[in-house]
Amino acid sequence: MENVEWGLMAARIQFAVTISFHIVLAAFSIGLANFLLVLEARWLYRKEPVDLDIYRYWLKIFALNVAIGTASGLMLEYQFGLNWARLSTQAGEILGPLMFYEVMAAFFLEAGFLGIMLFGTNKVGPKLHFFATCAVAVGSIISAFWILSANSWMHTPRGFGIGAEGRLVAHDWWAIIFNPSFPYRFGHMMLATFLATAMLIAGASAWQLLRNSSNRHARVQFSMALWTIAVLAPVQIVAGDLQGENTLRYQPQKVAAMEGAWTRPPPGTGEPLRLFALPDMAERQNHFELAIPHVASLYLRHDLSSSIKPLTEFAAQDIPPVAIVFWAFRLMVGLGLLMLVLGIASLVLRYRRRLYTTRWMQRCCLLMAPAGFMAMISGWVVTEVGRQPFTVYGVLRTADSASTVSSEQVVGSTFVILFFYLLVFGIGLWVLLRILRQPAKRAEQGPQPTLPDEIRGP
Repeated sequence: MENVEWGLMAARIQFAVTISFHIVLAAFSIGLANFLLVLEARWLYRKEPVDLDIYRYWLKIFALNVAIGTASGLMLEYQFGLNWARLSTQAGEILGPLMFYEVMAAFFLEAGFLGIMLFGTNKVGPKLHFFATCAVAVGSIISAFWILSANSWMHTPRGFGIGAEGRLVAHDWWAIIFNPSFPYRFGHMMLATFLATAMLIAGASAWQLLRNSSNRHARVQFSMALWTIAVLAPVQIVAGDLQGENTLRYQPQKVAAMEGAWTRPPPGTGEPLRLFALPDMAERQNHFELAIPHVASLYLRHDLSSSIKPLTEFAAQDIPPVAIVFWAFRLMVGLGLLMLVLGIASLVLRYRRRLYTTRWMQRCCLLMAPAGFMAMISGWVVTEVGRQPFTVYGVLRTADSASTVSSEQVVGSTFVILFFYLLVFGIGLWVLLRILRQPAKRAEQGPQPTLPDEIRGP
């Protein structure tokens, strides 16, 4: 029994390691593909060579990211068969087609036009090349659509029945695809993807501006990234609030874990915002709790007196690891608020015409370059750890989803995967930093293609 539990924990740790690496690369590919789409559209509209220079500069980074991301994603596919065979057996009729649609979208749309996007700048016309960029950007979003639909169904399963040997059978594909949590999670994740990419671009541009504040290419990148942060950060807060309401409705123990709520507060006093606490699952209480009265009720129930169902009112075997969910949620929210402050500060400096010369702002952007991806990973920790002890929420437990593989085998393969990931990521990060060290320059890009007369205009 103890060996089975260790095997399950080892399989969960291995999946957490692989998905944490892969989600960063996948999200960066989506965000960067759409950033390149905007850049090329600007070039076609404004006819400014600087836009094409920046496009080609970030296209090299996009190609690097796609190459490493593809390698990291291969490990995830094998794990479903090796470590989670019973999940594949029990829910494969539903998850299999959704994953297949994602592969169709990724390989037949993204990969089909990726070659033109990467190598066709001087070989095809501007309109065809822009179409290829659009196809890759749209394909990346469609790919995310199917992945998030499958993952959301595991959180809020709908449109299925129980077949022979307890297998989950599809009854209504519309209900499966557009399950109750999918619209909120898809919107929240897409905004997180764009914000994380914008934060990295802002940080790289700030690094370049600290070396040369008059560099036009770095200024354009910096401005575009900060506009994105200023506009999307408030929208993300609204999207997060909507997803929180949805989660409270369908996964109330996850929200209770996020809030560290073990008992109900006295009637009328509202749910407090726990700024600090050390949740203790054995004693089912918090230690060293520091809280502000009523505040949690404001964003959970949109009033000052309501409360939520506490953890002590759920069966002990159905409660997720509280401490992990509690602190991951606070890290995600804290980083999100910092991004909001950064966006507001950029608007103030832009109004004062000091955006490109304020060095403290550039240093803050440089320090916060990875903040978007850190917030994203924290959000996924809240989502996935908060779903425990279920893989398909309320239907299939994680303990009933794992393969009968020994913990020694899983631990050994985990170290091999981790070594492979660290090697590939280390090389990729080294190349990335070498590229980002120098900003885009016309001299580095070679001869520029000219627009045809009908596009260039008078």
